Amino acid sequence: MIPMLAPLFTGDWTEEGESLAYAPDWPADAIPVSQLINDPMLLRDTLWRHARYRGVVGADLRAATSAWSLSYLWTLLPAFAAAASVLQHRFPVGADDMAVSLDGDGAATRFHIRRLGDALPGTSTGERYQPLLADHLDPLFAALRAQTRIAPKILWGNAARYLESVLEQGLALTGGATGIAADHHALLECAVNDDGSTNPLHGTRRVSTRVESGVVTPVRLHRQCCLYYLLPGEGYCGLCPLAPEHRRGADPDH
Repeated sequence: MIPMLAPLFTGDWTEEGESLAYAPDWPADAIPVSQLINDPMLLRDTLWRHARYRGVVGADLRAATSAWSLSYLWTLLPAFAAAASVLQHRFPVGADDMAVSLDGDGAATRFHIRRLGDALPGTSTGERYQPLLADHLDPLFAALRAQTRIAPKILWGNAARYLESVLEQGLALTGGATGIAADHHALLECAVNDDGSTNPLHGTRRVSTRVESGVVTPVRLHRQCCLYYLLPGEGYCGLCPLAPEHRRGADPDH
């Protein structure tokens, strides 16, 4: 694990901290992220491998692509977001700056960087997160849409749910540090960015209810359905806005 991350990733979170590796050279079998994004045949082969692993039959790869993105994002985001928000350190996360290791089913298992990036104390959320959003996720999601016609809002919703999980863990560990709270607000609660552009991570979260031990409890649903229920043998998660108990005339791309 990168030493600066070690105090942040202990216990059940240790594996997430180990998903980002630093060395002067990338492993020989790692794929530059820019190559994965810009080589349509490579990306399509990766998605088909994951679709076969998920038992998908037919040409519609949207659900498998969403599932692939969830694995990719959970491998990518925890270490980067923890460093960016808790330590105010930005790892080099642009597509040209990273390589990714994939397993036999096409899923991301580890990301690799060749330099440690920069300490950016006192900088804005945008300064620390923009390379992730504009130089990595935006072109990746565009490539995935071109391959499978998956709605970008599904992919950004997947990213938002994982960023929220990491940031809320950071808030819990730090007793609600104001800097982390500010990042949470800017990334997830603001419809527009500081420059006036639309924030793709923002989305409406409806509140529903569930009964736990006879008590009606409010629950905040995910911003977007991840389409997991369309995979063979899978169903709706408990926070899915398309689950029958939560559905309000939505379609599978909402």
